Amino acid sequence: MQKTAIDKIIAPVSRFIHLEYTSGVVLLLAVVAAILWANLSYESYHHIWEINFSVGFDNHLLNHPLHIWINDGLMAVFFFVIGLELKREFMEGELSSLKKAALPMTAAVGGMVVPALIYFYINMGTEADHGWGIPMATDIAFALALLSMASKHIPGSVKVFLSALAVADDLGAVLVIAFFYTAEINFLALGIGTGFLLILIVGNIIGIRSSLFYLIIGVGVWIGFLLSGVHATIAGVLVAFTIPAVTKINEHIYSNNLRKLSYDFESDIPERGSLITPRQNMTIQKVKSLSMAAETPLQSIEHALHPWVAFGIMPLFALANAGIVIQTDFLTSIINPVSIGVTAGLLIGKFCGILLFCWVMVKLKLASLPDQANWKHITGVAMLAGIGFTMSLFISGLAFKNPVFIDQAKYGILIASVTAGILGTLILKKVSKPLN
Repeated sequence: MQKTAIDKIIAPVSRFIHLEYTSGVVLLLAVVAAILWANLSYESYHHIWEINFSVGFDNHLLNHPLHIWINDGLMAVFFFVIGLELKREFMEGELSSLKKAALPMTAAVGGMVVPALIYFYINMGTEADHGWGIPMATDIAFALALLSMASKHIPGSVKVFLSALAVADDLGAVLVIAFFYTAEINFLALGIGTGFLLILIVGNIIGIRSSLFYLIIGVGVWIGFLLSGVHATIAGVLVAFTIPAVTKINEHIYSNNLRKLSYDFESDIPERGSLITPRQNMTIQKVKSLSMAAETPLQSIEHALHPWVAFGIMPLFALANAGIVIQTDFLTSIINPVSIGVTAGLLIGKFCGILLFCWVMVKLKLASLPDQANWKHITGVAMLAGIGFTMSLFISGLAFKNPVFIDQAKYGILIASVTAGILGTLILKKVSKPLN
């Protein structure tokens, strides 16, 4: 393929974007930028996220500050992509059978229950005991980025295990948000949102494959849930599960037709000139239609949205929520039940919960370690799972209304995530090569 000047300019950027750890690097830069901005000029940092934006017409307006649009709007897209990943994993991925899902699902349960219990024990009887969901989450972008950078000798099965664990962890976080961090419910608005959801389900059943259809009706689901009091991000997951995940033609028909169309295209190549013939153009259109029929809408939408979520929504969320002011009394300010509970939950709870539940499953011969993996790999993964960043920040905003508690939770999240990342990376670097 002949490269133009713009292709040569964009190529390095494209290669960077497609590296496994790139999204984690971008997210880390956003966190650092937020902390620097908040400490250099907290007023400007706070002011910009409080700017109000209105969407709608006449008396039907949604009027919210910018940080609400990010946390309740853009993060609904983030959860939509999580929903797509969950559906794909349940259908044909690492959670598609009991044998495949046993170890990562059990590890995820241990990595959620133990941290929650540790936090609740430390904060029991206080106003902050409702924050037990904060240390339950794992930030898959950061964890996978560090896993990829830790060692080239780590087996692919370990990365698959961490991915499956994080996906199962995300499912747990979604359920926790739905059942425990939902405000008072407006049943009329919830009924309207559910009505739009039913339209999507019917659309799937009758074979509608248009992404635009699911986008437009999905916005209706989001608005209904937003106004109902049920957190709007739940709408993202529910809409994702209505997206069709089947092809219109099978692989053999696609392959045979593609070969025929390729032959038709080659047989009509013009002798001179850069333009293609009308017949070739028609063949290209047939190839496009054929390829759309051979691709599932679920995978198509997930592929299209992933870069926007990884390099746009998640960094923007981090920039808007990670602005921690570090003062001279920082070390004394983190000595409080919330910060200690979050830190202990993410660092100790995640590590012990995942390792313990995995050990029990393997000991009882209900599951086995991933191919070519050993307990050092699982130990490193268990430590990396303590990086709770994005999801933990998100849940802290739902759990607390008191800004003091939110800041204290952020301190704990930052300390635990940095420590877990460093320790997990060091553990995995010591694993020189996989077992044969």
